[in-house]
Amino acid sequence: MQWAGAGAVASLATKNGFAAKNAEKPDNKNTEHTFQLGLASYSTRKLSLDETLKIANRLGLKYLCLKSFHLPLDSTPVQIAQAAAKVKAAGIDLYGCGVVNMFKPAEVEQAFDYAKAAGMKVIVGVPAYDMLPMVNEKIKQYNICVAIHNHGPGDKLYPTPDVAYEKIKHLDRRIGLCIDISHTIRGGVDPARAAEEFADRLIDVHMNDVTAAEASWHTAEVGRGAIDIPEFLRTLVKIRYSGIVSFEYVKDPDNPLPGLAESVGYVRGVLAAI
Repeated sequence: MQWAGAGAVASLATKNGFAAKNAEKPDNKNTEHTFQLGLASYSTRKLSLDETLKIANRLGLKYLCLKSFHLPLDSTPVQIAQAAAKVKAAGIDLYGCGVVNMFKPAEVEQAFDYAKAAGMKVIVGVPAYDMLPMVNEKIKQYNICVAIHNHGPGDKLYPTPDVAYEKIKHLDRRIGLCIDISHTIRGGVDPARAAEEFADRLIDVHMNDVTAAEASWHTAEVGRGAIDIPEFLRTLVKIRYSGIVSFEYVKDPDNPLPGLAESVGYVRGVLAAI
């Protein structure tokens, strides 16, 4: 059985998470990908929501993970509904939000209320360790997945996917990982290895690249940096990852389109070749 895109996230979540799907039939000979490409709107943080939607459509990215630059977390339910309607009218699936910090109970409440009001299926977040029990209960209440985002060396909570996995492996299966591949390699971890090892909890992916696999870093267009992108994509195909691979392009915030377009084109070329 296969499913495509964020539209199936809620259905899968009701089956107690992503584990069964991502671990299902790890056939090395499989060459078709079951994931979709999307846009993390941190890439367009200096642009408006309208401009963001135009860029997403121009690049054929039909799944959006919205950063609070484009819809503040303290927006009213009416404002959230209006923004969600705008995204839908543009032909784009507003599948998630993030990265969202959840360091206090009020921030956990706000994140889930925000996601529910927008019809989102995934919160890409950074919950404090002592907030994980509350997050676990909210997942059960709202049936919204939480994907913990790693931020590399210097991140005191979740520097690598390995650290995040150890903290959540005994919790509800709808709490999992958003593997940011640049921060992962900066932490000395191979993103492909992490994706395969933690396939049972892989909910979201941030696609990007860095010039060097070290703590000090500069961002790069995908394919120009230190990450073995073809190997990572082959691994996603192998584990039958079925979530979203969202481009989080950090370079050139004033004019992200050229670098984003190059990155999207490179990934599509690799996928066509494997």
